[in-house]
Amino acid sequence: MSIWEVILAFVVVVLMLVALLANVLVLMCFLYSADIRKQVPGLFILNLTFCNLLMTVSNMPLTLAGIIYKSQPGGDQICHIVGFLETFLTTNSMLSMAALSIDRWIAVVFPLSYHSKMRYRDAALILSYTWLHSVSFPIVAASLSWVGFHHLYASCTLYNKRPEDRTQFVIFTVVFHTLSFLLSLIVLCFTYLKVLKVARFHCKRIDVITMQTLVLLVDIHPSVRERCLEEQKRRRQRATKKISTFIGTFILCFAPYVITRLVELSSVVHINSHWGIISKCLAYSKAVSDPFVYSLLRHQYKKTWKDIINKILKRSSINSSALTSESQNRNILQLNE
Repeated sequence: MSIWEVILAFVVVVLMLVALLANVLVLMCFLYSADIRKQVPGLFILNLTFCNLLMTVSNMPLTLAGIIYKSQPGGDQICHIVGFLETFLTTNSMLSMAALSIDRWIAVVFPLSYHSKMRYRDAALILSYTWLHSVSFPIVAASLSWVGFHHLYASCTLYNKRPEDRTQFVIFTVVFHTLSFLLSLIVLCFTYLKVLKVARFHCKRIDVITMQTLVLLVDIHPSVRERCLEEQKRRRQRATKKISTFIGTFILCFAPYVITRLVELSSVVHINSHWGIISKCLAYSKAVSDPFVYSLLRHQYKKTWKDIINKILKRSSINSSALTSESQNRNILQLNE
C-alpha cells in the first residue's frame, strides 16, 4: 500500500467509528426522550439516522477492504447487495434532508397552521414517498446489471461493464443524480432561504424594539448597552450560520462525488483513483456530520444525551461503590476471624 492508500484507509476507519457512535447516540436520544418522539421532525431524523447507520455498517467496511486489497471484497452477490444499498441509502438520506427543510419551512413561515399541515400522517406519507423514490433507481440498476465493484471509488456502486449499454447508462446516471442530488439541493435552497427571510424580518422587528428601548433608557450603563448591541448582532448572524451549515454541508459532502460521477461518464477526462476515493469519503462524511448538524447540537438532544451519560456514570459509580463496600466488609470479616 502507498502512503495515500494508508491515509485514505485511516480516514475511512475514523469516519466509520465517529459515524457509528454519533448515530447510535441519536438513536438512544430518540428512544430515551418521549418529547423527541412526539415531534414530527423526529420521524425524519430517525429515518436519516437509520440510513447513516446502515451505510456505516454495510458500505464503509467494504470500501475499506477495497482500498486495502485493491479488488472486489467478497463475492458478486454481496457486492450487488451492497451496491443496491449504497444507491438506496444515499438517495434516501438526501430526500430526508429535503423533508426536514420542508418541515422547518412550514414551522417558520406558517407557524399557526403548522400542526394541521404537518402531522404524523403527513410525515409518514412524505417518508413513504422518499422510500419509493429511493428504491426505484437501485431496482432499475440491479435489473440491468449496472451494479458492481468500481475500482475508481474502491466501492460497490453503480457501474456499467458493458460498452454497448453506455448510452443508456449515461442517461440513467444523469437522471438519477438530477432527481436525487439536484432535486434535494433545490428544495433545501428554496425552503431555507424562505426561513432565513422570515428570520431576518423578525430580527429587524426585535432590533427596532431594542433600539427604542435603549433610547428611552437614558440612564442605562454603557456596558449594558454594549451587551444589548452585541446580542443584537449575534441574533442576526445565528440564523445565517445555521442555514449556511445545512446547505453548506450538503454541497461540500455530496457535490464532489456527484460531479465526479458525471465527469466520469466522459471518456475524454481521466480521473485519478485517489480523487475518486476522496470524493467517496466526502460522501461518507455526511453520515458523520448529520447527527451533529440536525440533532446532537440542538438543545433538546444535548440535554437528553447528557442525561443518558449522567445516568450511565451514576450507575457505574453506584456499582463501584457497592463493590468497594462489599470488599471492605469481606476484609473486616477476615480480620475478625
